[in-house]
Amino acid sequence: MSDDRNEPTFQASAAQTAAVSAPAEAPDHQLSSSSFSEQTATAVAAEASPAAPSPTEHEDIVATPEAGSISMPEPSAPQPSAQSAAGAATESATEPVAPSAAQAANGEAETAEGMEQLIEQYATPPVTPAEGEIFDGRVIAVNDTGVVVDVGGKFEGLVPAQEFLETGGAIPFGPGQTIEVERLHEHKDGYVLLSHVRAHRRRIWENVEKSYREEKTITGKVIERIKGGLVVDVGVRAFLPASQIELRPVHDLEVWKDREIELRVLKLNRKRGNVVVSRRVLLEEAAKTQRDALVASLSEGAVVKGKVKNVTDYGVFVDLGGVDGLLHITDLAWGRVKHPSEIVKAGDEIEVKILKFDQAKSRISLGRKQLLPDPWAAVPERFPAGTRIHAKVVGVTDYGAFVQIEPGVEGLIHVSEMSWSRRVKHPSKIVKVGDEVDVVVLEVKPDAQRISLGLKQTLPDPWNAAAERFPVGSIISGRVRSLTDFGAFVEIDDGLEGLIHISDISWTERVKHPSEKFKKGDAVEAKVLKVDGENRRLSLGVKQVNDIWANWFSAHHVNDVVKGKVVRTTDFGAFVELAEGIEALCHISEIEERRPKGEREKQPRKDRSASLLTVGQEYDFKIIRIEAEQRKIGLSYRAAQKQAERQEMESFRSSKSSPTATIGDAILAKRQSS
Repeated sequence: MSDDRNEPTFQASAAQTAAVSAPAEAPDHQLSSSSFSEQTATAVAAEASPAAPSPTEHEDIVATPEAGSISMPEPSAPQPSAQSAAGAATESATEPVAPSAAQAANGEAETAEGMEQLIEQYATPPVTPAEGEIFDGRVIAVNDTGVVVDVGGKFEGLVPAQEFLETGGAIPFGPGQTIEVERLHEHKDGYVLLSHVRAHRRRIWENVEKSYREEKTITGKVIERIKGGLVVDVGVRAFLPASQIELRPVHDLEVWKDREIELRVLKLNRKRGNVVVSRRVLLEEAAKTQRDALVASLSEGAVVKGKVKNVTDYGVFVDLGGVDGLLHITDLAWGRVKHPSEIVKAGDEIEVKILKFDQAKSRISLGRKQLLPDPWAAVPERFPAGTRIHAKVVGVTDYGAFVQIEPGVEGLIHVSEMSWSRRVKHPSKIVKVGDEVDVVVLEVKPDAQRISLGLKQTLPDPWNAAAERFPVGSIISGRVRSLTDFGAFVEIDDGLEGLIHISDISWTERVKHPSEKFKKGDAVEAKVLKVDGENRRLSLGVKQVNDIWANWFSAHHVNDVVKGKVVRTTDFGAFVELAEGIEALCHISEIEERRPKGEREKQPRKDRSASLLTVGQEYDFKIIRIEAEQRKIGLSYRAAQKQAERQEMESFRSSKSSPTATIGDAILAKRQSS
């Protein structure tokens, strides 16, 4: 069948007569650019036959290049068919009709013009599709062999029916419809073989490649579940990994079967026929767009609505519409919250306030309690310092206990404010969670939302009666609780401790550290030296319990001669032990006889004292000074010697009955007797 677009049509006036001149011998080959065949003439006549013009209208004419004449049908004659027109053309060549002179002249002019148009049309051969090219054709007919397609260029093609049967369906095309085909290099039954499936597949691959290059979205249908993901039909089979389905892991892949979804091509290998697609990329892009728009609209202090996304031990993550914010457990409510699940659960819609927004790090801190009435607003007026209140213990730590005064308001009882005693090792030894206690408000800091409470203030203060219970001079007993460099603390009663200073441990020993005499937990007796209830101080002394000085002072007086042992000498004198724990000083000026300056020997003072008094030897000394409060005793070796000499002189005189006897006589008599 020839193409309508390539068949020339001419019109003539009604006065002209129809005559078709046919060549005597029609060529057997197809129409070329320089000649026409008999079949072409027949086709031209067939094209002209449908129109039956009136005698006044132009009639269709068909020109033959060899005869050079024009055949016109008679006005009264009926419209011939394509075959009759061809026969008329042949008959008119043998039996021409003699026209009038005017008709002949006019006919010749139109014949020449029509011939030029025909030659012009057929001078350029029609462009025919090359092998492997994809183009659109028009369905001419559908039969058992397949689909006959008019593709232009004076030839027809055939899409075999087997091609449609292999796809598992009936032929979906009918006459007049447009079909996309690819020309093959084969021929069958006089037709050029075409392929609709190959053209369709090539077009699909081209579309997939284009969407891959331009990062465009394509649509596909999930057709199968396989290991690791899904198979999606996007015109070709594509693999959708499970990790690329949603933003979060998907565990049930069966629910995605037969769903139409939008995708983005991630990887493409046409040679191997591999296509990897992703839905997650599109979701991430949409989320980013939404997130960027939301971030631009957020600001600190703004009140927004969100959905609880996840609940943890330390807080709640809230989805604000593409951006997550953290609602810390301390900002859920004004009161104590053990776990966020007590207040909210996943999926809840809540209203929150943006407390802090860090755009650089995309961190948003949220608050819920800030939208609730602040119970701390009236705390200073309701609970001033000194107020005694009843509270419930809600938490115990190493440093104290937290008690709830009212919902949303809590105070701290520090461990030091739990008992007057310093022996509290841990708050749990005094209170436990759930206990109801009476406390006294010590300090209120509304800006910091802190209340300091005291438990021991509700109990009697032992220091108020300390002076009456433990007067100065009384002997007490207690246990050593702690040791320091400067002394030992002794607990004498619950909440009462006294200090034994290092200087009050021993009268005679030089104690460098209290640990030389005491250890923690030792029971000791001490004497109360001073009580300062206002400053909560109590001074104790161990050496004062056995006051050997007082006993010694009561038994000795100034001018008494006592025996003592030299324990050490110095450049200013000698220390003499008079009794256990009692030492006195004999100054160097009281050791040797005073001499005139010119007669004094140039000798070191320490050597001078050591030359007369030997360490470890006992000598007689005269008490020349007593300072009881300072525990100081002054001795004189020289005065004791003089007193001894006088006693000997008096004794010698009395024995000789000679009042004129001299000291020399007494010494001489002493030597003779020895």
